[in-house]
Amino acid sequence: MSRLQDTLPTQEEASLAKLCSQELSAILETRADTQTLAVTDQKGEVHRVKIPVSALRLLVDVLTELGEGNSVKLVPIHAELTSQEAADLLNVSRPTLIRLLDEGAIPFHRTGNRRKVKFADLRAYQQQLEQKRLASLSELSELDQALGMGYE
Repeated sequence: MSRLQDTLPTQEEASLAKLCSQELSAILETRADTQTLAVTDQKGEVHRVKIPVSALRLLVDVLTELGEGNSVKLVPIHAELTSQEAADLLNVSRPTLIRLLDEGAIPFHRTGNRRKVKFADLRAYQQQLEQKRLASLSELSELDQALGMGYE
């Protein structure tokens, strides 16, 4: 897993990131596959860089998060995570994650005595959990309406 930053951005970094995010968003070509940007190096020389628009969108997302004072991690979609990294991404304790793995809720494999979880499997579990939550909320909402407890 690639870590961009282990600490929270300073107030100045957050302010600059927020401004950069807004400026990049304003010039982002949403219907193009690539976009050319001009970058000036320390010597004052201008370099034209052709960048995939998808990468620019990702950069805007990263800058937006930094602008809100959050730290950012990049996780390649095919990455294999340790149990601690997976627990951190799910925002659960490591013992809770181990229980989920042992129950078969999330696929994993062992490398030696360590459990490895594919990021894609972790995301699939998160999406499945989100669908269950939305279904439960919908059911509760229907019950509220049936009992006359909802907003009319």
